[in-house]
Amino acid sequence: MGHDGSVNDEGTGTDGTDGAGVVLSHLDGFGRPCRPSDRTIEAVHRAMGLDRPDDLTATASIVMITGEQGPEVSSGTELHLEDGTTVSLVCTAGPTRSPERRPIVPPDIPIGYHQLIGPNGTARPLLVSPGRCPLPVDLPIWGVTAQLYAARGSRSWGIGDLGDLATLNGWVTRRGGAVVGLNPLHAPTPSPRPPDSPYSPSTRLWRDPSSIDVEAVPGFTALTDAEDLRRHGRSLGDRRDRAGRLLIDRGAVWAAKRAALESVWHQERGRSDPDLERFLRDGGTDLHLWGTYCAVAELMQERGLSPRWTDWPVEFRRPDSTAVSATAADRADRVRFWCWLQWLIDRQLTAAGSDHVVLNDLAVGFASDGFDAWRWQDVTATGVRIGAPPDPLGPDGQDWGLPPFVPWKLSAAGYRPFAETVRAVLTRARGLRVDHVMGLFRLFWLPEGLDAHQGAYVRFHRHDLLHVLAIESTRAGAVVVGEDLGTVEPGIRDVLGEAGVLSTRLLWFEEQPPSQWPAQAMAAVTTHDLPTVAGVWSGVDLDDRRAAGLAVPPEGDEGFRHRLRVAASCDDRARLDDVVVSAYRQIAASPCQIATAALDDLTGAVHRPNIPGTIDEHPDWRIPLPVPVDQLEGHPLAEQVAVAMADGRSLRP
Repeated sequence: MGHDGSVNDEGTGTDGTDGAGVVLSHLDGFGRPCRPSDRTIEAVHRAMGLDRPDDLTATASIVMITGEQGPEVSSGTELHLEDGTTVSLVCTAGPTRSPERRPIVPPDIPIGYHQLIGPNGTARPLLVSPGRCPLPVDLPIWGVTAQLYAARGSRSWGIGDLGDLATLNGWVTRRGGAVVGLNPLHAPTPSPRPPDSPYSPSTRLWRDPSSIDVEAVPGFTALTDAEDLRRHGRSLGDRRDRAGRLLIDRGAVWAAKRAALESVWHQERGRSDPDLERFLRDGGTDLHLWGTYCAVAELMQERGLSPRWTDWPVEFRRPDSTAVSATAADRADRVRFWCWLQWLIDRQLTAAGSDHVVLNDLAVGFASDGFDAWRWQDVTATGVRIGAPPDPLGPDGQDWGLPPFVPWKLSAAGYRPFAETVRAVLTRARGLRVDHVMGLFRLFWLPEGLDAHQGAYVRFHRHDLLHVLAIESTRAGAVVVGEDLGTVEPGIRDVLGEAGVLSTRLLWFEEQPPSQWPAQAMAAVTTHDLPTVAGVWSGVDLDDRRAAGLAVPPEGDEGFRHRLRVAASCDDRARLDDVVVSAYRQIAASPCQIATAALDDLTGAVHRPNIPGTIDEHPDWRIPLPVPVDQLEGHPLAEQVAVAMADGRSLRP
């Protein structure tokens, strides 16, 4: 069994891993060789449920590429296809690889998730992959990337919503754009204070109800207090902190939206809607389980307990427990309410035209005390978090506080949790951006009590997760972009390219000009973790970093400023708008198949959405855009950038 490489008879990978996939030597972000201590390796093994790596006895998945000859299996093995069909396996003519004649899986098995049932009844997952993700024929294209929560409109309830997404999608497509990349829309656990970061969700399977455009919900206008609710909701856009900064208050937003949605539900729940019933049927047990989890979390809070499942009474800590089933039955109306919210989101995404435009973001993980960790606790590691080793952007390393899947357990489960996650994120989307795409190959594990200097990389089996991504994106006809920034292993970008995954190329990082960037890539100036053009040109980003107590290099942001001067062919006296437009004209003229402009730059935002390494030191994930999204129409800078992008792509309507 391989872990991104082969394993010899002694259980040590030829790529430097032990039998459980722990990498025994790696380079940190500075290129320095590191070897995890025995203490670290032992802690990682314990997190996997192993005393020693040779204790690993689980049967791993088999992955084959369609059109290629499948593996040889034991006589009497049956192949059960995903659709329930049983396929007879026959021996091929001629010599085989074993002394006795054994059947071989034929090469024409459809892509998907199948099972090999051995003569003793043991099931082994068989994944058949197309080998690569599709590359749509309508490329090259251009578009906009946005933090939806920040893209508020004049009628928003304190936060950008799916009505604002419809506005943004329309503005982009009318100017010849074809993609809108969004921050993760993953859902938090129901609580009075939702987390600010979209990258530590409760679940990646379902979406955040705070994104609902409440005024567009059927039945809202019929409420007797609709006008009062509307007035209060819209006033939330004026909230400021003690320093006078206009910031998003997710707690207040969710309280207002939930009150209005509860009122509509109380009024509408007895009415039958064929589309809702279809949605509930299609969602099946997965959707019902999410509604059940939310209902249990509510029950815990009513009892004065935490909404975090790790704090619940033991009888509620497993999804298949009697207590959970009883709660679902007793609180069936609440289960249905939370499912109804997901239906509203699905309807509004459809109305926004997201199927044809939106590039959804897949966060690298999920919260340890949320739904996904509760549902998939049997394949999730305990006592560790994922993060990153020290590198130039994070000299102390990074701790993301998220639990990883255990590679051998995930493989034995046929990769179902990951497949379901990718499938969910591709719903109502044109494509997918994989945050920290290196996580498909290996993740940096940090045992409890140890810092990022003492972590260890753990590999997944071969390139299996990449094949799952290929299966799901092929079924959805979706483009896939990988965030391959930071510490990237040699050769991995080539592997991603062969798999049809677009690379990410940023003006802030690339030494070569955009004209020399690769075609199979998405081009941009910046991301949510990096400064905006206005932030660099004005010096505000440096001020923000100093105010947050972060160390600033002696040269400040000269590297970023130099790239802007070169891209815009200007000096430091140039007007901001001219610099922004010129920089994006270079991005659009690159050979990359997708070129994107950050909505922050189109609106002249000076503060970046997130400063890595800060929590309360900077208002991460809470800064609205300085221009309402419904005022992009006719906005000088936004319109100029759109023209430059369309001209560069030769796609102006």
